[in-house]
Amino acid sequence: MALDGLDQRRSRERRWRSASDLERPRGPRRSVAVALVLACVTLMTLDQQTDPVVEPARRALGEVIGPVEVGASALLRPFVSIPDWFRSHGDLRGEIDALEAENARLRSQVSTADYDRNRLAEYDGLTRAASDLGYALVPARVVGLGPSQSFSATVTIDAGSEAGLRADMTVVNNDGLVGRVLRVTRTTATVLLAIDPESVVGGRIGSSMEIGFLHGRGALGDEARLDLELLDEAVVPGSGDAVVTWGSRNGAPYVSGIPVGEVTAVFSNVRDSSQRAVVRPYVDFASLDVVGVVVPSGSESDRAVIEADGSMR
Repeated sequence: MALDGLDQRRSRERRWRSASDLERPRGPRRSVAVALVLACVTLMTLDQQTDPVVEPARRALGEVIGPVEVGASALLRPFVSIPDWFRSHGDLRGEIDALEAENARLRSQVSTADYDRNRLAEYDGLTRAASDLGYALVPARVVGLGPSQSFSATVTIDAGSEAGLRADMTVVNNDGLVGRVLRVTRTTATVLLAIDPESVVGGRIGSSMEIGFLHGRGALGDEARLDLELLDEAVVPGSGDAVVTWGSRNGAPYVSGIPVGEVTAVFSNVRDSSQRAVVRPYVDFASLDVVGVVVPSGSESDRAVIEADGSMR
């Protein structure tokens, strides 16, 4: 009986100890923690030492720890670099957008380079023409092409009465005679081209100074031609002779001395002994752009005027 009571008491003590052990938090013993601290101190000490005696130990530790550090770095690198990736992606997107905008601007410049170059050349030519002809010019641009009233070959220019224009003014470009002003509005003017079949221009053969009348055929481009009927039927112009404007009273509708074209062929009519010369105009009427309207020097205008000496006013 006494032994049974002793066994029961020992069993209860074991159960209570087990329960208290479960409640105690598990963790490294104090001795293990102390050992880890000492190991860290030792590693730091070895790392600071330059003594050849400790160099093998440091190398050995590096060979053990190095691969672990490399593996951990490779594992963590994708996560650490995520913020940089977002920043670099945004910067690259902005650079790409800027480059695309620059490329678009350059493409636009390339596509219009010839157009701008030709227009600048025409303005320069118009300045030289004013100086060579001795007339003041109001520069204008052709903005429309088509028939007008009973005329089949007319253009519209972007200068009108505010620019000092009025009807029956001579229109030229850097190559020669374009035509004359038919009518004006405040900001535009209609110009009758010299090639219109209803157009009549007084012309003069440059070599002989003989005069006649030029009539258009209505064709544009390479087919554009004028027929010159000389007043003196006995005069036979030569191929290649230059033809200029005869001129009108007070310079309206045509001033004198404007180049018109050159003689390409001469036909004789045996029946009435008349001569007819075919003249190829200097102006390419199919590609008209910048023109100049002859105005009196000192005319008031809403735009710059090219004076007779080539200066701008």
